[in-house]
Amino acid sequence: MWNFFGRPLPVGSVAPDFEALDETGRSVRLSEMRGQPVLLVFYPADGTPVCRKQLCEIRDSWDAFEVANVRVFGVNPAGAESHRRFAAGNRFPFPILVDSGQKIARLYRANGLFVKRTVVLIDASGTIAFAERGMPSSATILHALSPREPNRRLTAL
Repeated sequence: MWNFFGRPLPVGSVAPDFEALDETGRSVRLSEMRGQPVLLVFYPADGTPVCRKQLCEIRDSWDAFEVANVRVFGVNPAGAESHRRFAAGNRFPFPILVDSGQKIARLYRANGLFVKRTVVLIDASGTIAFAERGMPSSATILHALSPREPNRRLTAL
């Protein structure tokens, strides 16, 4: 069933586990990354201007994601070859997961006729720390890891 108007999973929810292949054919399982934050960026299509802009903004803020030890994944239902071309053409330093049948998108309430542009940050304990539709800035996303204390390492954003 498609999620036409709903919201993403709420902050504080346990992040649903999943397993998928990335654009190189490597298997990725969320539960194997417990202990470090994970960012899932659901986007509608490879190669479109808005999707490119969103993922390039994360690429351009890559140092801050590395400092925060965040594993980043684009998530889209297109095939591996499309993802390989998109990632290589834009020099993305993170993998793109092949979300066949929008299975992962459905778990995170980002599914629909087209995948809803949704950003989900999962903290090291496996809890959703941030979930928002649209294109939040990298600084906004990373701030969710420590909302009570400003992270001085992120001031370059």
